[in-house]
Amino acid sequence: MAICSGFDAAPDACISEAIPFIDLRSQQACIRAAVDRAIARVLDHGQYIMGPEVFELERQLTAFTGAKHVITCSSGTDALLLGLMALGVGVGDAVLCPGFTYTATPETIVLLGATPVFCDVDPRTFNLDPDRIASGAAAARALGLRPVGVIAVDLFGQPAAYDRLNLEAEREGLWVLADAAQSFGATYHEQRTGTLGRISATSFFPAKPLGCYGDGGAAFTDDDDLAEIMRSIRLHGRGKAKYDVVRTGINGRLDTLQAAVLLEKLRIFPNEFVARTQVAQRYTAAFARADIAPRQVPGTQSAWAQYTILLPPDRRDAIKLALNAAGIPTEIYYPRALNEQVAYRSCPAPDGLPIALSLPKSVLSLPMHPYLDARTQAYITQTLQRLLQFLKGVPLAHSGDALDGGEQYCQIAREAP
Repeated sequence: MAICSGFDAAPDACISEAIPFIDLRSQQACIRAAVDRAIARVLDHGQYIMGPEVFELERQLTAFTGAKHVITCSSGTDALLLGLMALGVGVGDAVLCPGFTYTATPETIVLLGATPVFCDVDPRTFNLDPDRIASGAAAARALGLRPVGVIAVDLFGQPAAYDRLNLEAEREGLWVLADAAQSFGATYHEQRTGTLGRISATSFFPAKPLGCYGDGGAAFTDDDDLAEIMRSIRLHGRGKAKYDVVRTGINGRLDTLQAAVLLEKLRIFPNEFVARTQVAQRYTAAFARADIAPRQVPGTQSAWAQYTILLPPDRRDAIKLALNAAGIPTEIYYPRALNEQVAYRSCPAPDGLPIALSLPKSVLSLPMHPYLDARTQAYITQTLQRLLQFLKGVPLAHSGDALDGGEQYCQIAREAP
């Protein structure tokens, strides 16, 4: 059945099948034969834990990012945990992090007995505001905590402002750990993510720019000592021999099968990165007049893990419902600021987080992947453009009612100018 916005439009304004939010099927169709062969090789040699593909992947990731050391692991969360453990984070420590991001960032801090201190974010890049570092550190000290570091998150694929973050952190005597879970392949002033913090961490969750077919992650560093410690922690704190335990560690290894999949995906990643960028550019051009697009920081190239727009908070939910009724999937990343989550309500948020608290009411993520063709994307952008145009003439009190439900939306859409 064709999906159509309901506008009086040419036939090519309709599409014949559901729009995927992230299209892993098309990607798999491109590489299925190569992935099957890669998996078969692992099945043949039988080294399912720390097999040769794991070390080959680390070698290739080192070459790709420019980081001196890459330590693959079982998830992006464990990559953060490896980094924090290697840096010695523990009870009584405070780690500054953005108040608007996924739970994995503060979760790893809490797991080690330390305290996350939530700082506010930039309203258009969604990343940690460097101007909040000093007040965050001061608030931690006032509570009797030892501020030791900052976790900067590259939200939705856009690198954080590392020049200023590193400068402000250095003034406070803090290290910076780059949470690059969503930004693999992105660049900041010609440096690739993986090289922008003392330690960096990324995720290979299937929906990420470089994703496996399960959980996976990696930590990056140029520090020889930290690399050795993270490799030890990844293997239960192993020393020189298998049963030589020199520190408390975790079972944080990347499966060989997932490494084999990632090696095949890494081959096509540069082309996919270009395609993602083109998709993002088409969105940004389409929304230029509406001023709803995320801001691209000069000197950076986002990985575009998500394309997240900002809508009027009193109309965002109505627009989301209408888009979904038109066959366009959307997501809200994230529906709450972290200090609103039950698990973190007792954590300090010294600046009150006005931006982090406002964003959950305004953000909306659109379909984003390298296989989003221009025709389908035009359907998405034209539908949203006409919705925004229509809503200009609808009183705020009735905007939700006007767009609630597929049939009613299509009727309204047909009447839109």
